[in-house]
Amino acid sequence: MITNGASKTAVLVCQARAIADDRLAIGRFSDPFATRLLRDAERVAVDRARSGTTPDTWRERMDAALLGRNATISVSRAVVIDDAIRAKANPQLVILGAGLDARAYRLPELAGVDVYEVDFPATQQDKRDRVNGLQPVAKSLSHVPVDFHRDALGSPLAAAGHDTAVPTTWICEGVLPYLTKTDVDATLAAIDECSVPGSRLILTYSTPAGLRLGLKRWWLNSIVDRSLQLVMHVSGAWPAENEPFLSSWYPEAMRTQLSAHNFLVADDKDLYEVARQLGISARVPRVAHVAIADK
Repeated sequence: MITNGASKTAVLVCQARAIADDRLAIGRFSDPFATRLLRDAERVAVDRARSGTTPDTWRERMDAALLGRNATISVSRAVVIDDAIRAKANPQLVILGAGLDARAYRLPELAGVDVYEVDFPATQQDKRDRVNGLQPVAKSLSHVPVDFHRDALGSPLAAAGHDTAVPTTWICEGVLPYLTKTDVDATLAAIDECSVPGSRLILTYSTPAGLRLGLKRWWLNSIVDRSLQLVMHVSGAWPAENEPFLSSWYPEAMRTQLSAHNFLVADDKDLYEVARQLGISARVPRVAHVAIADK
């Protein structure tokens, strides 16, 4: 995760959600706000994908392949996270690494909820510039600038109005892979300190490649993805060039880590299986999980 500029990954994920809106997991996922958070140039690939037009150049084809894969991953984890929010109606929601998240705008279940979006200052300012008059459905929406590598979490949240005496639902979506394990531990400790019993933590994490047996399909897909990434790295087209993955976790290790910070895992979902259940056919490597833990 970068600190000196707005996150390119946030844009990529928003594009993926815009492509998937009412196209993937119909009836389970919808995000009409994703397109509205994109700039004109960023909508070009989205419009092309939604129209079904075949890309003309190799660069456009690679962009389309990457967005197609990310659309499946983004929708799969969004369905799990949204369901977990609905299942435990806490009066506060904190979204860590919010990027261009649109939950405060698209989830009617947040009408009575105070939402706090936390992210690096540059990424958060970029989000605020893009909102351009959109009105959230949430009871309130606060933007909290935090550098996860250096800043404490509790003080900025308290200054924004977060009440540590009230149960909170925390979302940590697409953040942990960009943090070192030391940073992850510090972040979980801060969440624990700001959470009373009844709070819920929903986080996504990556497992080490090759974790499971019988990954022939994943291995073939990963070869394609790695080839795609290699060419885009060489060409300078890879969108996350300055946002490298820094940590991955086995499910049991993540369970232990969360337990050490007083959150007990109620469910841990493999996004590959979630995508299959949703009837989504695009590739999802079996290395992505969502853990739902309660205090």
